[in-house]
Amino acid sequence: MRSTAASCGNQRRRLLLSYTKLLAAHVNGGRHKKALSLFSEMRSSPNLPALDPFAFPLALKSCAALRLPRATAALHAHTVKVGLLSSSPFVSSALIDAYGKCLAPSVVNARHLFDELSQRNAVVWNAMIALYSRVGDVGGALRLLDIMDVPPIPSTYNPVIAALAELGDNGASRALQLHRQMQAKGVKPNLITVLALFPACVGVAALNSVKEIHGFAARNSILPEIRLSSGLVEAYGRCGSLIYARRIFDEIDERDVVAWSSMVSAYAFHGEAETAMSLFRQMETAGVSPDGIMFLGVLKACSHAGMADEAQKYFELMQKDYGMEPGSDHYACLVDVLSRAGRLHEAYNIIEGMPVRVTAKAWGALLGACRNYGEVGLAEIAGRALFEIEPDNAGNFVLLASIYTNAGMFEEADRVRREMEERCVYVGQMSTVGSQVSDAHASVIGQWTPDVGCRPPDVVRCVSAVRHRLPVVGR
Repeated sequence: MRSTAASCGNQRRRLLLSYTKLLAAHVNGGRHKKALSLFSEMRSSPNLPALDPFAFPLALKSCAALRLPRATAALHAHTVKVGLLSSSPFVSSALIDAYGKCLAPSVVNARHLFDELSQRNAVVWNAMIALYSRVGDVGGALRLLDIMDVPPIPSTYNPVIAALAELGDNGASRALQLHRQMQAKGVKPNLITVLALFPACVGVAALNSVKEIHGFAARNSILPEIRLSSGLVEAYGRCGSLIYARRIFDEIDERDVVAWSSMVSAYAFHGEAETAMSLFRQMETAGVSPDGIMFLGVLKACSHAGMADEAQKYFELMQKDYGMEPGSDHYACLVDVLSRAGRLHEAYNIIEGMPVRVTAKAWGALLGACRNYGEVGLAEIAGRALFEIEPDNAGNFVLLASIYTNAGMFEEADRVRREMEERCVYVGQMSTVGSQVSDAHASVIGQWTPDVGCRPPDVVRCVSAVRHRLPVVGR
């Protein structure tokens, strides 16, 4: 009798293992509805023993992928009922991750669950810290990192470093600082840490930091990894060292499209369009197919060098020979190169015929070129479009006003400035499109930028002062 019962138990466990493998295959293959259907069958089947901790994280991953907060909550209740929540950190971390991915308000639910857990190991802490980082609450992630009561591991820091690196110059500096704190605590960075640091280095043009990361990777045998090599090429190129970028590129034995794209982007960044296009041809000869990022790099190279005809050829090559649909950034690059070449109406026709959303980059390129070539009509169209897309960007107002002023249309210029004042747009609110403003107007902006904390009435007075100064420039 005992032998028969043991045999039956082993058979049921083997059957559960087979079902769990099939469940994992569905989840990993992106067949999440089938996965949840199979999980439901597994829960209700009388031929299977009680589900183990391996099945629940898989089901929760599918709930997260399909954005099913109610299903997540139901699984949460079931794990509490069968005692898995308190005994399995993998189930707990999967629940936190699922709550965070289902809906934004579920971050609160995830934190509530986290606070209720009596035992939290590094896996659970990492899940909550990663969730805060993913939703952009870097402050929450850092506060949790400060009170963490178990030894951290590299994956504890990685999402926070990556999130900080996306926050601009200040965030990039804080990411590099957190990296140093991580090492001071005896936590050794891994490949993911290094990859997360590259945007931070590029953000503050920290060439020495790139060299430091390069040295660390070499000493710890991470360097042969193709993603790291490609990242180093990109980082060195963007931080001003084209020689180092090319040296790393030449040391890569098997270059994928990412490596080629990184090197082309580096040459484009330095204005070496001919070399970038030559590298593109070498890549084709090597049998590597370009992707959208590669074409973007070549188009940027053409734009920086003013090669409008070449840009159009690559744009057509992308569509006809490789069957790729250009995105907003590709169109913006084409508009930019045509605008720089003075072919403003061609650039405008490209914008009008774009099958994708027209971005501020495209309109900004056209508006900046309109000032250079004294084209008022298209400037009005581009300016009005930018006012809608970027209503708080003062640079667009200033640029259109200066175009009117240079054309002797002082009433129109004054009208734009009044509109700027009525909208309470102050000159400290500048985006990258605002960099199209001429040096002369930029100097006026610099003189009259109000304090960051100024109140609306102060803003209006500041704008008013700019309004009286601007007509003088460019007359």
